[in-house]
Amino acid sequence: MGPEREAVEPVRVGRRRLLGALAVAGIGAVAVGGAAVEDVLPGGPRLRRLLGMTGPDGAVPAVDAGAVRTERVRSAARGREVALVTIDPAGPVRPDLPVCLALHGRGGSAQALLDLGLPQFLAAVGAPMRIVAVDGGDASYWHARTPGDDPMAMLTGELPGWLRQRGLPAPTRALGISMGGSGALRYARARGGLDAVALLSPALFRSWDDARTVDGFRDEADWREHEPLLHPDATPVRRLGVWCGTEDPFCPAARTLAGRAAEARFPRGAHTDGFWRRVLPEAIGFLGTA
Repeated sequence: MGPEREAVEPVRVGRRRLLGALAVAGIGAVAVGGAAVEDVLPGGPRLRRLLGMTGPDGAVPAVDAGAVRTERVRSAARGREVALVTIDPAGPVRPDLPVCLALHGRGGSAQALLDLGLPQFLAAVGAPMRIVAVDGGDASYWHARTPGDDPMAMLTGELPGWLRQRGLPAPTRALGISMGGSGALRYARARGGLDAVALLSPALFRSWDDARTVDGFRDEADWREHEPLLHPDATPVRRLGVWCGTEDPFCPAARTLAGRAAEARFPRGAHTDGFWRRVLPEAIGFLGTA
């Protein structure tokens, strides 16, 4: 199946709505002149949200979620205790269910994925799998950014043992959001392949000039070694899905993955929880059919 691209229709904005949005954003009509409502429009993302160009926010489903267990485990690879979260699907749970690893974004944690509503989305979609999540660090980009803290070594060397102790198999699929999106591709590379990976607004960088702004890599050599876009053949994934909003700064980089994705969607949206909640049902459904 080839990649599916969602057509993005031009947004037609009435004059009254445009002027009202400009007033709220503190921008005069004279400042706009005859410019089209595009990225060059003064006001940036805030104005585009006011004009409805980023699409509606998704909502956490009002359903009963499956069991959620949060434990603290000691990670030698990270040199600290981390949260280990296990999310069961709703209803009876088979012991042989596959496991999906969920990787959080920059500044987040395993708890942030619970706050996003991941247990409720899993229950609403009914995907036959468990989800596990761990703390990967504030801006680690899921690799050894600083001495003594190696989140990827934790995922590949310690997580399988933690899961085995709890009667669970190693993950065969992964969900990654923002920083976790690039981390999911690094995880697939380190594992030697996964059945399925779903990326939401993956934090990928097409150049060192872009990457250096996030301070997520020690230097250019570190970025080149770990940037998934630079190692496409070394990131084996049987089924890849990509979801990224057209108003997301990572959209151009995400589009480079579309050619090798089983599903690639680029609807209107920004780099926000609201967008991720909107597309999570599709992403979880995609992972559930791997």
